[in-house]
Amino acid sequence: MPDLSSTTLNRYRTAPNLLTLARICLAPFLVSAILEDRYALSFYLFLAAGLTDALDGTLARILKQRTMLGSYLDPVADKLLLSTLFLVLMHKGLIPTRVTVMVFGRDVGILVVAAILYAATGRREFNPSIFGKANTFAQVAAIAAVLLHQITQAYWVTEVRMLALGATMVLTVVSGLHYAWAASRRPTAQATATPNAR
Repeated sequence: MPDLSSTTLNRYRTAPNLLTLARICLAPFLVSAILEDRYALSFYLFLAAGLTDALDGTLARILKQRTMLGSYLDPVADKLLLSTLFLVLMHKGLIPTRVTVMVFGRDVGILVVAAILYAATGRREFNPSIFGKANTFAQVAAIAAVLLHQITQAYWVTEVRMLALGATMVLTVVSGLHYAWAASRRPTAQATATPNAR
């Protein structure tokens, strides 16, 4: 009979899952650096976190190490990091309150819809749409630009910051409405794919 504890541990030990866990572990250090106004350090830590996000999916495909745990853990790590950073940057006055409220409102709305679908139909999938992926990219770009803007006041950085924050607000609304529309179109669909909304 297989050792269940050993099996679970091996799932954590896969290279992609270790990278995802490393991203989660970076979050408190990143928050601490921002709160201490160490923006150069926070910018590089955020780049490191972004690198782990890019690598974990790539390694999962190349090494054929895709796991159910990883498919749940990766979006959770992304949401944990991005949501925390939006809150901290809002607290520091570096991101407008309305942007953070919109980001959180969308995520809460998606979670509520997913919970209702699961309770009503047993449907567990919430596959990311192109708008959701674009929104995640805009959020990452916005945070990176906001942090970089604290290091340099270069014109292009200021412009990228404004564009990324604007894109985040627009895509937050568009992707949220799209998820709601997609959910209403297939209320009775049954699936076993993992939740990966972004």
